[in-house]
Order: sequence, then C-alpha cells, then structure tokens
Amino acid sequence: MLQRIRRFLALATFLLLVPTSPTATSAQAVTLAEARSRTIPVVFQFERQITEDVGRDGIGGITAAAFVGNEVFWIKGFGWADQQRQIAAGSRTIYRIGAISKSFTAVAMAQLAAEGRFDLDDPVVQYFPPLRQLAATESEINAISFRRLASHTAGLIREPNLPDAAAGPIAEWEDKVIASLPTVTLLGPPGEQYSYSNIGFGALGLATSRVARRPFMDLVRERIIGPLGMNNTMFIMTASLQPHLAVGYMVDDDSTVSIALPELEHAGRGYKVPNGGIYSNVADLARFASGVMGTSPTPLLPPQMREEMMRVQTPEDSANGYGLGFTIRTLENGMKTVGHGGSVAGYNATIVFDPETTLGVVMLRNYNRGLTNLGRAATDLLQELVAATTR
Repeated sequence: MLQRIRRFLALATFLLLVPTSPTATSAQAVTLAEARSRTIPVVFQFERQITEDVGRDGIGGITAAAFVGNEVFWIKGFGWADQQRQIAAGSRTIYRIGAISKSFTAVAMAQLAAEGRFDLDDPVVQYFPPLRQLAATESEINAISFRRLASHTAGLIREPNLPDAAAGPIAEWEDKVIASLPTVTLLGPPGEQYSYSNIGFGALGLATSRVARRPFMDLVRERIIGPLGMNNTMFIMTASLQPHLAVGYMVDDDSTVSIALPELEHAGRGYKVPNGGIYSNVADLARFASGVMGTSPTPLLPPQMREEMMRVQTPEDSANGYGLGFTIRTLENGMKTVGHGGSVAGYNATIVFDPETTLGVVMLRNYNRGLTNLGRAATDLLQELVAATTR
C-alpha cells in the first residue's frame, strides 16, 4: 500500500467559478414537489438571463436543466442547435460533454475497486505494464496509483508530447495512449500536488479496461450508461440520434466562427476517449448525477465508495479541490458542491449538484465562447434553487 494521499487542494482554475450567494441553511433532501413549487421565480429569472445572453451571442444554443434526486423538474433550450438549418436547441439536443467524460471514467474505476478488483492505492503499473514507458523513474512510476490518476495527483503533465496525440480515429485511441506514454514526463513527485492531466485519465481509462477485460467504451455502456437508461449518451454518434446532435461552432480569438474543427473531431480525437469522448444531453447527465449520488433506482456505487469519490483528494486545500473524477467546492455560504466542466472544439458543458439536497444543474452549449460562463451560471442557479427550497 502506498503512502496516504494528502487531503488538500488549491482552487482549480478550469471549472465552476465560486460566486457569492445567499446564506446556506441546514439542508435535507428536497422533494420533487418542493422543487417544482418553490423555484418558479428563480427559474424565470434564469431563463430571462440565458435568453438574453444567447441572443446577444447570436451563434448557437444552450440547453439547461435542473433536477432533484432522480427527477428533472425544469428543462429548456435557448437559441439554435443548428443555425443554418434553423433547428432550435431543445430538451433532446445532444452535445459533446468534453471533460465530464472523466467523471464516467472515474466511476467505472471506482466500481471495480469497490468489487475488490484492486485497491485505490495499488500501483497502476501492476495492472497496466505499459505505464513503465513513462519518462519517469521506477520509484515514481510505482507511486502512481489509481487514486492519484483519478484525482490528478499523479504528477503527470497535462498533454503528451507526441505529435498528433489528440488527432485520429476513435478506433485507434488505445494505440495513441500507449504511443504517448514515453513522451509523458512528471511535473513533480506523485501525490505532492494537483496537476490536471488529460493523458493521466487516458491511461486510467485504459488501465481500468484492462482490469475489467472489457473494451473501455463497452465497459462504460454496460456499467453506467445502460443501467441508468441514458439512451441519448454514447461515444460514437448513431444514425438514429444524429438528427438531435447540435452543430458545434468554434469561435476564434478574432471572433471568426467555424464548424470545420468540431466536424472533424466527430471522427475522433486520438487518445482522448476516457477524458473527453462522450456525447450526451441534459436529461441523461441528470440521470448520471443521480446514479452518483445514490438517488437513482440504480445507484452506481456503494455508500462508502460514493463518499470517497466526493471527498477532496488533493493536497492543497481540504475544502476545495478534486475528488475522484469530480471537482469539489465549498462555497462561501458553506454549501458543498460536486461537479465537472468540459470544453472541446465547439462545445462547452457543466454539471454541478449538491449531495445534501440532491438538487443539481446541467448546462450544455454548442459554441465555445459566449457571454454565459457556464460554470458560474450553473453554480449561481444551484445556490438559488437550494435557498428557495430550504427556507
């Protein structure tokens, strides 16, 4: 067993900015009836703001949803899923969710750990020998555990130094991960600091797949997507769901808008499958959050592992940081939020929920720059929903 991971983390800058908000109360799980009846003014004001933002952006659309427990109680589309064809964004619109895919990977890993297939603190190289190819010492490699990969504390750099590592067909993603490993260096000793690593999650997904002896995408479908009834969630777009896919719009520094790169990436992004390969819609992501919180008829994890995933694992700040596949925040009002954000060419995404009240918010957008900061807007809305239902 490796040394215990320290339990603190500095504010990660890539997701879910922490705003000020109403004072928190001692909250319990909120009922669907309470959520529907008490949040109407909050939701109305939110709709007005997002309608204004999307209209001023004039590019694409946003779909947003609020949920409690296992139920979505508000869902709405704003703007366009496809501006050229004048197809409005709606409740069924599908988007790429980017790095929220990491949360799925971490859940699949945690499920295997809960079954005793390995310990979270076991060296990953014990189950995935290609990790020995890392540009690191043997002792450093042996110190890279499943926990550390899943919490971004393995010390790995963000991206591999392999040319075109993030390009190429999805069918070749495993080969790209393995080819990337010799080009991956460490920023510091494993366990000593938070360092966000896409290649780390690529390796984690492949290692988890090897332990399960199942192809990674099949593993996630069989253990998460299928059991939760997430019928609009996939790694590879299907012909039947293609009409619901939002066109991705890439906004460059000079405000030029293009669909070329988002279209290209639908064919694959090289190694980026476990860390950014999933398509979904807001209702399905609400189901996923419910499965993580244990409020779904099909909970994904036993209680002890669920709590471990939603506990700060990183060493800089015990109240704010990264758990196992999720960003953890303690807001100024004392409320704890769990979530993740995602950003890929032409798409932004965020999900955030409060495990105590089981309220949560999902926002998906098909353009990468706009007036709405999705992380801030979702967290603001969540705080208002909690305040409205727990007074």
